[in-house]
Amino acid sequence: MAALRQIAFYGKGGIGKSTTSQNTLAALAEMGQKILIVGCDPKADSTRLILHAKAQDTILSLAAEAGSVEDLELEDVMKVGYNDIRCVESGGPEPGVGCAGRGVITSINFLEENGAYDGVDYVSYDVLGDVVCGGFAMPIRENKAQEIYIVMSGEMMAMYAANNISKGILKYANSGGVRLGGLVCNERQTDKEYELAESLAHKLGTKLIYFVPRDNIVQHAELRRMTCIEFAPESAQAGHYRNLATKVHENVGNGTIPTPITMDELEDLLMEHGIMKAVDESEVGKSASELGLAASA
Repeated sequence: MAALRQIAFYGKGGIGKSTTSQNTLAALAEMGQKILIVGCDPKADSTRLILHAKAQDTILSLAAEAGSVEDLELEDVMKVGYNDIRCVESGGPEPGVGCAGRGVITSINFLEENGAYDGVDYVSYDVLGDVVCGGFAMPIRENKAQEIYIVMSGEMMAMYAANNISKGILKYANSGGVRLGGLVCNERQTDKEYELAESLAHKLGTKLIYFVPRDNIVQHAELRRMTCIEFAPESAQAGHYRNLATKVHENVGNGTIPTPITMDELEDLLMEHGIMKAVDESEVGKSASELGLAASA
């Protein structure tokens, strides 16, 4: 049997990371791969399209009800969805209380000890937002996720988050085996988006694994809590997710240690592509009237 691939999808909140990951994993399952999804987002929405469910009961909430995580059985926390994909949500604390990292690592340890990873080709961790919070870096810090895919777009904050996530990977790359597998651009139809994604990938020392076009079929599928792979298998969008899954599947041993850039370099990149104009330092801090600019009504 081939070695277990432990992958993780990271990206700025709201970038379409969970949608991208679930469609990619559904396509991998269609290819005959055995998949386990470990949702590491307190919203517990990393498995909803696979299970056709609003939110799965989480390990942390079930452990709280039972008394402790030791009181749980694997079948209590693991559900099986589309194409026999195994689904688990780690859960997290109430907003403003505690660190989500504790839930993530408690969940991973429980799953490993209780055989959830047995007979699986891929374990995929779907991780919230940025890695500024050490808790969300837990799959990287604990040397669990070996292969990171960053979902981004041509929007500045999504690129900023991708760069920050790369810094988190770099921090643990030498002490563990974690590598950046590549960037996935989830199209937002911003100016020169493909060129920007390619340029950022080059700067980070990685590659743009796939550019996923924007299509309303994704929203139609999500409203029915389904992936495009299941909802509209013949659609062009399902084809794109299959292509992305194939790229990930073939990306064995090609991960890199990223080379994050500075904020200035990121702004330079946007200026190179004409997205941003250079700021005249002499104008900083001056009002519209001081600059002789007409204020709009």
